[in-house]
Amino acid sequence: MSSTVDVAPAATTRHRASELQKYLALTPRVLGGIVALLGLILAGGGAYLASLGGSLYYVLAGVMLVAAGLLMIRGKIAGIYTYVGAFAFTAVWSFWEVGLSGWELIPRLVGPFILLVLAILAAPAIDKTIGRHVRKLGSIGAGLFVAALGVLIPIFNQQAAPNPLPQAHTNAVFGDSAYAPKKGEWNAYGGGQGGQRYSDLAQITPANVKDLKRVWTFHTGDIPKKYGSELTPLKVGNTIYGCTPMNKLFALNAATGEKLWMHDPEVPTSWVPYTAACRGVAYYENPKATAGQACAVRIIEGTLDMRLIAVDAKTGQPCQDFGKDGSADLKVGLAQKDSATGAITPVIPGTAAITSAPVIVHGIVVSGHQVLDGQRRWAASGVIRGYDAVTGELRFAWDINQPEVTKLPPDGKPYSLGTPNMWTTGVGDEKLGLVYLPMGNSAGDYYTSLRSDEEKKYSSALVALDVNTGKPRWVFQTVHNDVWDYDLGSQPTLVEFPTANGKVPAVLLPTKQGDMFVLDRATGKPLHQVDEVAVPQGGAEPGQRSPTQPFSRYHTLRKADLVEHDMWGISPIDQMICRINFKRARYEGPFTPPELGRHNLEYPGYNGGSDWGSVAVDPHRGVIIANYNDMPNYDTLVTRKDADAMGLFPAGDPRAAGSASSAEGAGAQTGTPYGILVNAGWQMPTGVLCTRPPYGGIRAIDLATGKTLWDRPYGSARRNGPFGMPTFIGTPNNGGSVVTAGGLIFISAATDDLIKAIDIKTGEIVWSDVLPAGGQATPIVYEQDGKEYVAIMAGGHHFMMTPPGDALIAYALPDKK
Repeated sequence: MSSTVDVAPAATTRHRASELQKYLALTPRVLGGIVALLGLILAGGGAYLASLGGSLYYVLAGVMLVAAGLLMIRGKIAGIYTYVGAFAFTAVWSFWEVGLSGWELIPRLVGPFILLVLAILAAPAIDKTIGRHVRKLGSIGAGLFVAALGVLIPIFNQQAAPNPLPQAHTNAVFGDSAYAPKKGEWNAYGGGQGGQRYSDLAQITPANVKDLKRVWTFHTGDIPKKYGSELTPLKVGNTIYGCTPMNKLFALNAATGEKLWMHDPEVPTSWVPYTAACRGVAYYENPKATAGQACAVRIIEGTLDMRLIAVDAKTGQPCQDFGKDGSADLKVGLAQKDSATGAITPVIPGTAAITSAPVIVHGIVVSGHQVLDGQRRWAASGVIRGYDAVTGELRFAWDINQPEVTKLPPDGKPYSLGTPNMWTTGVGDEKLGLVYLPMGNSAGDYYTSLRSDEEKKYSSALVALDVNTGKPRWVFQTVHNDVWDYDLGSQPTLVEFPTANGKVPAVLLPTKQGDMFVLDRATGKPLHQVDEVAVPQGGAEPGQRSPTQPFSRYHTLRKADLVEHDMWGISPIDQMICRINFKRARYEGPFTPPELGRHNLEYPGYNGGSDWGSVAVDPHRGVIIANYNDMPNYDTLVTRKDADAMGLFPAGDPRAAGSASSAEGAGAQTGTPYGILVNAGWQMPTGVLCTRPPYGGIRAIDLATGKTLWDRPYGSARRNGPFGMPTFIGTPNNGGSVVTAGGLIFISAATDDLIKAIDIKTGEIVWSDVLPAGGQATPIVYEQDGKEYVAIMAGGHHFMMTPPGDALIAYALPDKK
């Protein structure tokens, strides 16, 4: 019996060992199957890419992988050697194509290296003796690869050494105090009337910013479904003023964040466009008011349902002297045309909205409004109107196609349909009586044949409008006959620009293309070289394309034209797919026109360059701070028949619910022959963009010369990298920055839910804090009771895929003991 007991465990052990050997023997075969399958995909896709004129690497590497995989399946050690050779070929090709560009090497080398490690580990199961040698060689190769990574990883974030900043100008040579806020305040959307986003506070410095702590948080309680607050609040006197995404106005104690009042204008949710947003409000003191008079000081906002609301800054109660019960209705005079019947109908809720802060010049509230992109050619008018800041009376209307209409259209007729609008915030010049309007595009952004000559003149242009006459004084166009949705999103900035003949009052204009223009404030003439450059022709409307487009020689944020090896991914396969799609698309550099029946690559895309966050200007150091996006769009024009088959219907159409029109930028464009599909950022199903990172950056620019002082990738994908994996690359960003006399830049904007402080001299991040939601907003800096504060709205943004929130958060240094 004892012998039976002794033999059984031994037999069991031998059986288990035998089973394990069987499993191990299967390992190279399973790996071989994977390698062969990958090889087939690369060889097939690579052959197609080569037929398009693309790289031959993929077809060659694919054939090598198929051979390696088949040999592994047959249990031949030659399969391991073949794969090692394929990896060596891949490494040589990768370094030849992109050099030491760390992020561009990731899709080329990381996946193949993982397979290399697995192949080395599987080698002993094929041939124990040779396998050991292979393992030794693999160990050496792995060691060399790790050593290479040690060299490459710092390259991921390596940047050129910054140029020295210009010497500080103690007499504010670049600034004019008439356009600056009072010390320690933030009395207009852009900080002061000049929109410089600059604070002359210096209590917080690069040396002590590490001690910055949260001192108060205010929760608005307003997180709509299509969230995206984007708020830049005001600070005047002892009070913070702001608005929620659904236009609830509020006032807070600037020192504690305690709510003083809140006013709800009860905006219906049906009026929410792509995003419920209220970027800011305006502050106005009535110079004719008597002491103690109600609404002597008032807060004015535009609403999603197209009203101007005025409330008492002290109580939040509606100003009864403004319009009707504190409200002026901007829907009056607006209409749209039904493309099917031709009937003129009221504006459909959600297709027109005010999301940006109004501008007040000479006591006139100047407001534009958003018109939903891509929906209807004959959408609501983009008419610009001015209202008396006290009475709410309509003082002027500027209707591009009906210049004779100076207030309301006669006989109940509407303002002209589908004209260029101003959805962002302008900037006013009290001395000249001008408001500078960054104009958008005509409705139906991607079709131009139905535009009038006047629309073509003012589309995507900066217009200096005289608030006393309601007429344009000058116009400067940044895109001729825009068919790329390159509307002007940034608030312009007023500066005193140095020239050979002395300082000239100027307006600084950033664009989505990445160009920056500096124009004489009085005349609109460029104060630097602007070239008309020949651009690609043809496309869906060949007779409509301008032969040239304006390019700024002062400064541009745009990068070099895309080439095939700029395509990215997280593996050779998706990188190959992006290369194929790149070669299939029409792309001939900037301003490549859309073409029917073929994808069109637009670089930068409509969210490229500078958007509504605009730029900040340090008037003493003479430095511009610009955060920017660096991403393309992958667009497709489709026929009307195909658009209908895809369910591409305009907002307000009963068939539109859940259709492709619900994506920002895409649209039916009813009233034109084409619909448009827009892949903003050119995103793959994996969440990875098809072009190499970084996708966003921040740059310091010498105001006097336009010279780059430093440039850094901005934003870390710590929470939203590929497949949710944390990575550290420049990310898309929306929102702006503020610069301080203390030598700091405060900014959030990116998709990493961080607010950061950056040393203006070097571009280095010297402090950061994790926000409870996305920070797609512009911070403010202010002083209260001798203490400097930094405040940021953490509301998140559905389009940027950052978490929603409702927190306005303030930071300050601890009190000295």
